[in-house]
Amino acid sequence: MKSLLLELTTASREEEACLQYDLHQSATAAELFIFHEEWADREGFDLHNSQAHIAKFIKASQDIIDGQVLLHQTEKISS
Repeated sequence: MKSLLLELTTASREEEACLQYDLHQSATAAELFIFHEEWADREGFDLHNSQAHIAKFIKASQDIIDGQVLLHQTEKISS
């Protein structure tokens, strides 16, 4: 899974609307990964989700993912 996520990170960072795309791994649960993403706008985020590298990742990881994938959309309120 980690190698697939790293490939996804590299491809996603090349997208024009990508401002930040960081991958984190839990220090206490090695199977837990978290992305922190920032996109220029909603259209860029939507375009990201339709990219070939996203479809490739979904296909390659479907037999590996164990559990629910959670997505939290947030708004920055402090720097």
